[in-house]
Amino acid sequence: MNSYKELKNRQGKELNSFPMAFAVSKEQLAEGMKKLGLQPDETDKICGIGGGGFIRREDVDRFAGMFDRFDQEKREAIEADKTGEGFIYDMFDYELGNHEYGYTGCVSDALSALGLSYEEVEGNPLLNKAMRRACHDQSEWYALHG
Repeated sequence: MNSYKELKNRQGKELNSFPMAFAVSKEQLAEGMKKLGLQPDETDKICGIGGGGFIRREDVDRFAGMFDRFDQEKREAIEADKTGEGFIYDMFDYELGNHEYGYTGCVSDALSALGLSYEEVEGNPLLNKAMRRACHDQSEWYALHG
């Protein structure tokens, strides 16, 4: 199993269980407020998180802390991969595939999803090696199946 995908799945489950709601209409806002245990007129008790999403204002620190922890877990998994052939390769392979590298030949969307710059990858031998291998593998897969 792809160790990066396992991390993403676990973190995704945690994120999806966090008390939040999304709204693009007044009706959806009222439903979301109810879901969060608030009255429709208590909009001073919510905070936007982007994309129409909102959480209770009292949960802001916990929400931010969750993302800080997610980033830390990824950094620790990267640091633990001493060869670049485990977690590091898995993360590049997954994100390159997810962002259709085999079709576009562009790494920028995958790097953005990983929170990495091209310069960071170029400057780190393990990241560089793993990304180049994943690019090669994604291109070969696309040539055979695309």
